[in-house]
Amino acid sequence: MKISLNWLKQYLNLDGVSTDELQRAITFLGFEVEGVVNTGLPPLAHVVVGEIKTRAKHPNADKLSVCTVDVGAALGGLRTIVCGAPNCDAGNRVPVALPGAVLPGDFKIKQSKIRGQQSDGMMCAPDELGLGAEHAGLLILNPVFPIGAPLNEVMPGGDTVFDLEITPNRPDALSHMGIARELAAWFRRNLKFPEIKFRNETQGHRPDILSEIRVEAAEDCPLYVGIALAGVKVGPSPQWMQDRLAAVGLRPINNLVDVGNYVMLELGQPLHVFDAKKIGGRKIVVRRAADGESLTTLDGKERQLNSRMLVIADETKPMVVAGIMGGASAEVDATTTDVVLEAAYFRPQSIRWTAKRLGLASDSSYRFERGVDPHSTLEAAQRAVDLLLETAGGTVVGPSFQVGGDRPWSREIKITPAYIRSKLGFDIPDDAMRDALKALNLAIVGESMLQDGSPEWTVDIPSYRGDLDRPIDLVEEVLRLYGTYKVPPAPCTGPALVSHDDDPAVIYNRQVSEYLVGQHFHEVVNYTLRSEKELKTWVSDAAVQELALANPFVEDQSHLRPSLVLCLLESLRLNQSRGNSVSRLFETGRVFLETNGTVHECASVGFAICHNEKDRAWLARPAPDFYTVKRHAEIVARAAGVELAQHEMVPVRGAYWGWQEDHSAAAGEMKDGWTARFGLLNLSMTRALGIEGKVWACSFVILPEKLAGATVRRRYQDFSLFPAALRDLALVVGSHRHAEEVRGQLLKVAREAAGTAFAVEAVEVFDVYTGTGLPEGKKSLAFSLTFRSAERTLTDDEVNASFAKIQQAITADGSMTVRA
Repeated sequence: MKISLNWLKQYLNLDGVSTDELQRAITFLGFEVEGVVNTGLPPLAHVVVGEIKTRAKHPNADKLSVCTVDVGAALGGLRTIVCGAPNCDAGNRVPVALPGAVLPGDFKIKQSKIRGQQSDGMMCAPDELGLGAEHAGLLILNPVFPIGAPLNEVMPGGDTVFDLEITPNRPDALSHMGIARELAAWFRRNLKFPEIKFRNETQGHRPDILSEIRVEAAEDCPLYVGIALAGVKVGPSPQWMQDRLAAVGLRPINNLVDVGNYVMLELGQPLHVFDAKKIGGRKIVVRRAADGESLTTLDGKERQLNSRMLVIADETKPMVVAGIMGGASAEVDATTTDVVLEAAYFRPQSIRWTAKRLGLASDSSYRFERGVDPHSTLEAAQRAVDLLLETAGGTVVGPSFQVGGDRPWSREIKITPAYIRSKLGFDIPDDAMRDALKALNLAIVGESMLQDGSPEWTVDIPSYRGDLDRPIDLVEEVLRLYGTYKVPPAPCTGPALVSHDDDPAVIYNRQVSEYLVGQHFHEVVNYTLRSEKELKTWVSDAAVQELALANPFVEDQSHLRPSLVLCLLESLRLNQSRGNSVSRLFETGRVFLETNGTVHECASVGFAICHNEKDRAWLARPAPDFYTVKRHAEIVARAAGVELAQHEMVPVRGAYWGWQEDHSAAAGEMKDGWTARFGLLNLSMTRALGIEGKVWACSFVILPEKLAGATVRRRYQDFSLFPAALRDLALVVGSHRHAEEVRGQLLKVAREAAGTAFAVEAVEVFDVYTGTGLPEGKKSLAFSLTFRSAERTLTDDEVNASFAKIQQAITADGSMTVRA
């Protein structure tokens, strides 16, 4: 928001306060100063008004002229000046920088010779004076300006414009009066309010201008004021008003429109002016739009409305999107003679929803969304009437309307000086606290003594400070006025956070992230909210209903996500569409699973591997498959204390979860506290999303309480420097048995056989055979066994002895045999 210094000075005496001091004050008051722009002519010594008497061609340059310029008898009379501007014609009065002048950019003027011709000064263009870059030559001055007069005395002074960022909780500061009120408190100076002369007096009864105002949506519009004026004359605004509007970036249009904008920027209350003859039936109706209704707004665009949107309508049609933008059908024009002034209070949530839905924002909606003070609405309307009568003439006629009333306001907060000091952490005298509250118009209306003899204050909160509702808010107000720069230095102390005190979910996410990053995955972060259409691909209709938000902000973020894979697919599609060939993505975060009508918030890890045969690379890598994602899934699950290989895996089937049948598997259920799904994603679905190639993915979900104690801190363990001894063993087992089950049994037997003499480091499956030469219903599993000692190199004899024991023990129950 832009604030004009000249405008501020209408309400506050800022004599002796520099621009830097103002910027510092605004910053310490809690508003960010994003920029400061100085407009107009800066102070320039030795720059005066001169009149060109003669102009002659330079003897040594085709594009230069030699002029004689009168700068006044007191400054030496006629001077010879060389000029290259095309408009240095005799009779023009122009700015003349005399020797000794310093122009913007530290450009110093002195006597010099230009192409052999003496030049005693310089005639100036606008940019050379700091007045802008575009010009057609010299700045031509008003011929009534006296010759020899300092330029700063005859030209209007400039302005300083502050570009401020106002926090959303401070709508009271979205006006010049609001900022003036803050600065008056900071500098402890008196605030001057605009004089209001109109007090609802009317002359005559003109129902032909406005006969009725009806509010049909009182919950969205608790207060609506309509005032009719007859006999106004449309024309330009006064120059002072145009200058103030232009200074803050608003283009002056005409006196009727400009008054509404002026009062909005002055007091923070948006207004609207209707051309009375364009109000159908001479009735104003505040209602909700009908579905399918449309309105062409002042920006020339047709807006499609629905029944949640509030409009200001006449008997037959909407005229304004309430609180946001007027319609072209009721705007004032050069033929306007009678008008209706609107001032209203609209519910912020309604305006915010409509503005976002229509993609339409304005200065009015910016203020209504944050909340204007309804107790100043009538005052703003009266101020606007004064300005309309002053700038456009006319008379106020009846009937005037006010639908709804001044909403009752009473808010008091009890606070003690001891509480303020305890929250600040340093001492502020009671008198300084009182002074700060008084300066901010936070009156102490009551004082009582507590049992310990300390005072307790009752502070009255003005209606425009709706952001103050707790004692801690008043602590902040006291500190703002006292000055945060006065906070004494002190060391910052606090409890240290050690890793074992972290939440188990945090530790788990950190561990799996480190692993997946080490496997060349890129981490992504997405919103936890998804669209209804997207969820229907993954879960049942009942789950879609349970995961729906009661009041979503936008349509594509209406449901809680049941899986991270949805987000990973979106990230894959986005990267592919941007030409980024990333193929491995993962995410950790929360998901929400529905089970028998209950929604569980769970910790989850998801990853996706995309293989596109069209991708070009200097070295062809093996294509990922089911076992690739299964291996990563086992490690991710193991970090949560779940040994995936020890649980039964079943094919994923059915219309939900987005997996390709016969190429994906599931393990675990939510009744166990966890579930996992991994494999190939549905090919039709990924193609419909615009993703090229096959996508292999995994989704591991676990209840947070199941993670407690699942993580183990890593500790250093010595490792052997001696070589390993390897042996291979092929076992014939029933075809129904899982390789992991047999591997675990073999590992147990091997460690018992080795005893304490040396270690069995690993038992790994390296081959599965189901071909000819095996009995029916059997398969061969080949394992590699690794033996190692921490103290010596193992001999073949001792390894072979243990290996023989292993073969004897593993076949002892007859369920498997050693394959020769």
